[in-house]
Parts: sequence; C-alpha cells; structure tokens
Amino acid sequence: MTVRVGVIGAGWIGQEHIRRLTEVVTGAEVTAVTDIDAARAEEAASRVGARVVFSGAELIAADDVDALLVTSWGPTHAEHVLNAVAVGKPVFCEKPLATTAEDCLKIVEAEMAHGRRLVQVGFMRRYDAGYRKMKQVIDSGRIGEPLIVHCAHRNPTVPESYTSSMAALDTAVHEVDVLRWLLDDEIVSTQVVTPRATSKRFAHLKDPQIMLFETAKGVRIDLEVFVNCQYGYDIQCEAVGEEGLVRLPDPASVGVRSAGQHSTEVLTDWVGRFLDAFDTEFREWITGVASGSEPTGPSAWDGYAATVITSATVEALESGRVVATDLKPRPALYGGAA
Repeated sequence: MTVRVGVIGAGWIGQEHIRRLTEVVTGAEVTAVTDIDAARAEEAASRVGARVVFSGAELIAADDVDALLVTSWGPTHAEHVLNAVAVGKPVFCEKPLATTAEDCLKIVEAEMAHGRRLVQVGFMRRYDAGYRKMKQVIDSGRIGEPLIVHCAHRNPTVPESYTSSMAALDTAVHEVDVLRWLLDDEIVSTQVVTPRATSKRFAHLKDPQIMLFETAKGVRIDLEVFVNCQYGYDIQCEAVGEEGLVRLPDPASVGVRSAGQHSTEVLTDWVGRFLDAFDTEFREWITGVASGSEPTGPSAWDGYAATVITSATVEALESGRVVATDLKPRPALYGGAA
C-alpha cells in the first residue's frame, strides 16, 4: 500500500519532510500541499507532482489524502490535528502539538472519544540510535535503578529573535520528551538557575541556563542549555544508576593527527546530528499507517506533557521558584491506570 500524505505547511521543515517522504521513505506519496503562502505551496508541490489545496480543512477532507503531516506555524497545529482526528485520519504533527496545555488536552480528549490513537508528535530523538541503545541499557537493569541524569544541549549561536523562554519551549523540549521516555518516569517539578551570562549573547537573552528537574520516582536531572557556545552543536546525556552509568555517544567521526594535534570534528547544526533519526521516524510512521496499526511514537499525551513541563520551566525561569508541573492523570489510552 502507498500512503498518500497531505502536507499542511510548506516552510523549511515542511519541504524537508516532503523531500524525505519522496526520496528516502518507501511506501509514501505526497499528493497535496497547502500553505498560507500560496506561492510557497505551489513551489513545494510542483517538485513532487502534488496538487495545491486552498486550506488545511480542505486538504484534511480530501479523498486522495490518507494521512496528514502538520508542519505549519505552531499556533495552528491544534486546529489541524483536531480536524484530522474528527475525520479519523492519522496525523503526524511536528512539535509543538499545541502551544497551550488546554489545546493539547482537547486533542487528547478528541482522540480518546475516537477510541484509538491517531496522533504522533515529531520528537525525533526517540529514533536516534544512541538514545535507543541508552534506553535498552536502562530498561535491561544493567546499571540498576537510575538516580541522576546529566544533560547538555549546546548550539553555536542563535539569532537575535531567540528569547530566554525559547530555551525551554524550543530547545529543552527535546530533552524533556526523550528523558521521560528514557526513564519511563514523569517530571513533577522544574527549576532554572542562571549562572554568569556569556558575553557572546544578545543583551536580552539569559544564556546559559541550567534546568533542574525532579521525576515522580525521585530521579534528579540537570540540563545545561547553552545556545551561544560558539564551538558547535553538542548534545550530551549521561544516566547514573545504582550499579553503573550509560552515556550517549558522540556522533561517529574520524580522528585526525596533524601538526602536533589529535582532533575530531564537532557538528555545527541539528540537521546533521539527527538526520538519520528523522529518516527512521518517518519510515516507522509510514509503515504503521500502511499496516493500519496505531502509532507507536510520541503520542498526543507526550505532546501535552512536553507543553506543560516547558511552560512550567518558563515560569520557573521568570519567578526564580521551583514550579510543580501539575500534569493531569495519564489516561489508559496512553498507558495510564485504567
């Protein structure tokens, strides 16, 4: 079966996923594209022989669309995802699922009323080979019960439009999701500490930030978010257990010995770091849609949790307090208590 995909949002990430569905993933065909910018939609659609549709609602209802990919502006995500659930079509939504917890819960409630999962959220780190191996080690019990997790998320630079709250909402959100998944545990509180600021930042930005999380099982997590580190794009994660530790590997790179030095390359952007994870994410999603099975990736509930936790982290940054996340009880559809 070829899965016919309709794409809502033809910006950079939308075009990248259209390329991926067309050139990398087998069993998928992009049949329709829509964007608030009609010229951009036409350009993206023409490259793959798709047609341009006037609106998201029209695209979702189209007979030649089996599944939806939502890559539009964040505040529009909830509307499109809810419309997809209403007609019973699988939908892959890039993060955020929605920009407010209330809208995320509307999606959760709509999916529960439908009776089965249709929504997958684009947290691609769960598909990274290193993170998957870490989870295998943790789940096996080889290092004992996890006690502490140390993380870092470093970018070389960010534009002037990047704000202090984006450190949680746009950057740390990936760690928030992958850590919940790695530990099979929920984050119950958050705190932000701001050390001496780098002189390389724009004046309005608090950078770096150290985010401190506590889970329901008592695991303590420290996450350094440093978005003007200058030297490269560097993702680190180390889980310390009762009987050992497991560390995320750096991307494979050759070692060079020259002029009295031994060096290895450091990547400079997230695209190169997680390209394979993106590809695996979409391969598995399309395979699931084609088989008629429920998605196994990050769920609408995971999207809700990420929005709540990152919003609480922004509150912690602004208030200087430890902030409880106050997540709702997880419904049975998403693995919670019946």
